[in-house]
Amino acid sequence: MDLTYNSNHIEGSRLSHDQTRYIYETNTIGVSDQAINVDDIVETTNHFRCIDLVIDDAKNLLSEKMIKELHLILKNGTQDSRKEWFAVGDYKKVPNEVGGHDTALPEEVPEKMKNLLARYRKLNEKTLDDILDFHHEFESIHPFQDGNGRVGRLILFKECLKYDIIPFIIDEDLKWYYYRGLSEWNRERGYLLDTCLTAQDKFKKYLDYFRIQHRD
Repeated sequence: MDLTYNSNHIEGSRLSHDQTRYIYETNTIGVSDQAINVDDIVETTNHFRCIDLVIDDAKNLLSEKMIKELHLILKNGTQDSRKEWFAVGDYKKVPNEVGGHDTALPEEVPEKMKNLLARYRKLNEKTLDDILDFHHEFESIHPFQDGNGRVGRLILFKECLKYDIIPFIIDEDLKWYYYRGLSEWNRERGYLLDTCLTAQDKFKKYLDYFRIQHRD
């Protein structure tokens, strides 16, 4: 619930944490005195399905097929999915940008994604630094028309599980540090790394509460 709430909230969802919890636990939205964007509800339920996929396939190798499947699940049934130019479950057709920065052009994306995954697979045991390097490059390419941040953070979570690294959730308190870390990654990796280590410390509290053993 926390992963879905925070990842969607970073991207502009107006659902509260309680509303997110209601959707997960009861498949209802709960009472609200504010108008709610239907896509926020659809993408929340879809994000829960994405997490199921991430957990089920945690130990499998990361692939383009898996990445595209996450995007397909996330955006399925949204208004975007009804737009002819919006490629749900496939790479973007129209140029986009992130944080005022240019991203890969649509015609560049397939090759850049193949190269990114090829470089990543050549690494033996991935470290947190390796996974974050992949995340930064993925977000720089911004391969999908929308949903890149959420898909990217789902990949982060999955790869941490695969390589026995404590996963983490970027919450509201860490959002701007996370953005700064991505922006400054090529110059100073410590910003993003420290932010994620802080998020890891929060996740350890969940593990401790449920008496799940972990490596510090």
